[in-house]
Amino acid sequence: MTTTVGSATTPAWIPRGGEAWRDPFDDYRALRDEDPIHHAVVDGGDFWVLSRFQNVFDAARDTTTFSSAHGLTHKPGDDPETLGLAAPPIVMLDPPDHTEFRRLVTKGFRPRAVAELEPEVRAFVVERIERIRQTGTADIVAELFKPLPSLVVAHFLGVPPEDRYLFDGWTENIVAANARGNALDAAEASTNLFDYFGRLLERRRVEPGDDTVSDLVHAGLDDDTEVMRILGFAFTMVTGGNDTTTGLLGGAAQLLTEFPDQRRILLNHPALLPEAIEELLRLTSPVQNLARTTTRPVTLHDVEIPQGRKVMLLYAAANRDDREFGPDAEAFRARRKIAKHLAFSYGAHHCLGAPAARLAARVALEELLARCPNFTVDAAAGRFAPGEFVRRYESLPFSADSFM
Repeated sequence: MTTTVGSATTPAWIPRGGEAWRDPFDDYRALRDEDPIHHAVVDGGDFWVLSRFQNVFDAARDTTTFSSAHGLTHKPGDDPETLGLAAPPIVMLDPPDHTEFRRLVTKGFRPRAVAELEPEVRAFVVERIERIRQTGTADIVAELFKPLPSLVVAHFLGVPPEDRYLFDGWTENIVAANARGNALDAAEASTNLFDYFGRLLERRRVEPGDDTVSDLVHAGLDDDTEVMRILGFAFTMVTGGNDTTTGLLGGAAQLLTEFPDQRRILLNHPALLPEAIEELLRLTSPVQNLARTTTRPVTLHDVEIPQGRKVMLLYAAANRDDREFGPDAEAFRARRKIAKHLAFSYGAHHCLGAPAARLAARVALEELLARCPNFTVDAAAGRFAPGEFVRRYESLPFSADSFM
């Protein structure tokens, strides 16, 4: 939003959620152009907001100066100690602790391991799309974009197929409750999830599988703190790996509807899709913002950010910065060559699940374009989910054969 004082209009950052997510991009542009090191005052607290690509990129890579160990939101009291976490989750670790734990979980997300999941993903996507084609219309989020990421996350965590109906229900309740900021609604599902993974962890001690939980168990993480870290990793995968991919797919469907010339390029040249997915990631930026905490005073654009202050990294604003991506930065260009973007952050905290998200997006969009080349989504009738950090459609009307 912008605030007007006298005759001057000053850009300001506000928390968003629901309908407020529909079009944050004018405000992002104003922040980039007029106040790139913005001092925000929200709910009685204050913090700093970075919106230009180079500033956000540099901060994301500099974990020594911009620490994740004190929480990832602008809100006070979101640090591991205040939250009472015996073992901080991987997203709240800085190197070298982060590096060591990440080394233990990387194996399952290597390209070969991700590629082995493709037949299962494709079979699921094809079955769902064919079901939609029979009726012609659907809520594409409910039918495909929401359940697909849950399948992928369950696979990497080693949830057996017979248990996935339980996992999907817990995931839905946790993600929805977290988005609404209602911890009580999430409590039962979270307890059930932790109990389940506690049992799965014990099972993997004697029946190891080809999954990340098995990798961690057999890395020798046996004491109580490390067991809590494994459970925390599973919870992070659930909360971070589901709604983000849903956000990417919903935003991609909207952009493919809004830019028919670019869709035609992909229909004529399907081999360009992996490259186009990077462009779609850049423009959708499902994780719109996350915070760090300064470990020393930092001066940017002649503005000093004091030590020990929260700094919000606006990934979504940075990813549309014309200083980095050119004058048409806010348009979808299927052939755009992108050296780097911030949809998965960058550096030490680059998203571990990025290869899996790319796989899910590629397969879903390949099959949609092949089987429903004339599809449209009605973005105006779509509904955005609550939550201040992930921008995603909660529902999105889809027509299988109405593209003009």
